[in-house]
Amino acid sequence: MPDGIVIIPTYNENENIERLIRNVFSLQRNFHILVVDDGSPDGTATTVKLLQKEFGDQLFLQERKEKSGLGTAYIFGFKWVLPRGYEYIFQMDADFSHNPNDLIRLYNACKKKQADVAIGSRYKTGVNVVNWPMSRVLLSWLASRYVRLITAMPIYDTTAGFVCYRRKVLERIHLDKIQFIGYAFQIEMKFKAYLLKMRIVEVPVIFTDRTRGTSKMSGSIIWEAVFGVVKMKFKSLFNKMSI
Repeated sequence: MPDGIVIIPTYNENENIERLIRNVFSLQRNFHILVVDDGSPDGTATTVKLLQKEFGDQLFLQERKEKSGLGTAYIFGFKWVLPRGYEYIFQMDADFSHNPNDLIRLYNACKKKQADVAIGSRYKTGVNVVNWPMSRVLLSWLASRYVRLITAMPIYDTTAGFVCYRRKVLERIHLDKIQFIGYAFQIEMKFKAYLLKMRIVEVPVIFTDRTRGTSKMSGSIIWEAVFGVVKMKFKSLFNKMSI
């Protein structure tokens, strides 16, 4: 059994999901995949079920009744994965904005370089984003810089969604006490790992905006995350933030 599993939350990703799953399973290193689908009306879950006939116990599907937020999808996935003994747990978008080939680089950062959290970073070595309008690039970059300033985390891409966790990190974080369910979930998970003094490294990646399907991201979601950071940091200063 592989020691790594990739959690992919989906909502209306039927145009991408089969190609992504085949890409991950074609890598030189073996990973399992867990798809957490939030009741996609476009048949995403049906496509995954058909692929399960081909890939057997390498591919898992958990269906939720409705779209309930990115953070809750990942927490659902973490809780499903942890009892099954995987050492390295990945979170990854379904739309190919995260290159499947980079899974191996994140894995090696944890396995060979002893990182506890490996982040696929868009901003570690400049701005490595393709197909975004300049306004969106600037907003995302400024949001990450702002979060870094407020939280004091030594992380360039604080809002990144392409991450590998060692299981011990997820075991020590009280997943039921995660406050944010949207975009800010990414920030809160990194901040809690930081407060736990986990070793966090950034692996430079190129982020490519989706070419198929519809983006779920918006400027308002980013700003919601940014404003939530102040409250999160304030609580941590008075030891009121339960990790």
